[in-house]
Amino acid sequence: MTDIILGLIIAILVLAAVLYIYREKKKGVKCVGCPHAGSCSSKKSGTGCH
Repeated sequence: MTDIILGLIIAILVLAAVLYIYREKKKGVKCVGCPHAGSCSSKKSGTGCH
């Protein structure tokens, strides 16, 4: 029983992470993990986030 609960918790966490990345990419954010992703220079110039 604990294996099922643990599996469900892990599945929920993975699904939440995938949905977060999907929503951010849909907004046009290029560097999801970057703290400056919303105002990063890559949004304007197309280069990587530094």
